[in-house]
Amino acid sequence: MSPDLPDPRNPYSMDEDCTNCPALVESRTQVVHGYGDPTADVIVLGSTPTPGADRTGVPFTGDETGETMQEILGAVGLSDSPPDTTEPDLTEVYLTYVTRCHHSDRSATEEERHNCEGYRTAELRRINPELIVAVGQEPLEALAFEYTMESADELDVTAEHATTIQGRGFEILPMIEPVAASESELTAFREHFAEELDRDYRQTKGQRRK
Repeated sequence: MSPDLPDPRNPYSMDEDCTNCPALVESRTQVVHGYGDPTADVIVLGSTPTPGADRTGVPFTGDETGETMQEILGAVGLSDSPPDTTEPDLTEVYLTYVTRCHHSDRSATEEERHNCEGYRTAELRRINPELIVAVGQEPLEALAFEYTMESADELDVTAEHATTIQGRGFEILPMIEPVAASESELTAFREHFAEELDRDYRQTKGQRRK
């Protein structure tokens, strides 16, 4: 990452002591805000911090899910770090979540997702990405509701895995969550991701299409 860019950890200085969700305040180790290049063309959006990310404070690190995602980012040229890193050296990619706090026993509630919506919306507007990788059903539904012509009920991440959906101002690449994906599904996504980057972005590096 360029030395001229801010610290990749929470570069927008979002509230690290958020208390909007009392149950999550009790369960989390820390709030896990975004990490990466704030000038990125690509955002990777997950549902909620895994136990590994809750421990490290960095999205998509610290466990099997993190290692798989870091391996994919390295394979397509967006990371210069080994898959087991806890502070990846990223270029042109920003990692974040729909909700920012881990709960060991359950998924986030609708109210908790709503409480975090402002963080995600602010990141998307400030970064203005070309591509968003939606990792799992929840991120895909969150993006569909606000940024596509599709109904959230009509989009299934398993059916849409390793495809491209046209959003308003950016494209969405749905991905099955790494722990639920087979090797063949991970390979298919890795290949599709690389093709999208080569076709639309690397050939016109520095020339934003919007």
